[in-house]
Amino acid sequence: MRTGTALAHRTRLRDPWQRRQHLRAGLGPRMDLDAFADAAQLHPDHVRRLVTLGLIDVEVDAAGHYLLASSALARVARVERLRRDLGVTYAAAGVVLDLLDRIDELERALRAHRR
Repeated sequence: MRTGTALAHRTRLRDPWQRRQHLRAGLGPRMDLDAFADAAQLHPDHVRRLVTLGLIDVEVDAAGHYLLASSALARVARVERLRRDLGVTYAAAGVVLDLLDRIDELERALRAHRR
C-alpha cells in the first residue's frame, strides 16, 4: 500500500463503470481524502495517520491521490470512540476491530447454519 505525497488536488471517480464496480464490491462509493476527512470530522493529516497505521484501507489512484471507501467512515468512528471513551491506543484499536469483525463473521455463519 504505497501512498502519494502530493494530496492537494481532489480526485473523484468520474467514470460511471468504476463507480458501479466499487458499489458492487460492497465498498460503497469512493471519496477523496478531503471529502472523507470532512465527513469523518477529522483533519486530513489524522486520516493519513490512520491509513499509515493500517486502521483503514486506501486506494491510490494513478496521480497518487487517496481514494477511501465511504464504508470506512463507520470504522473510523469506532476507532475514535475506542480511543476517546476507553483510552485504547490506535494499535490496540486495530486488534479490537479485527476481533469484532471476526465475531460478526462467526455469528453470521452460525445464523446461516441454524437455518
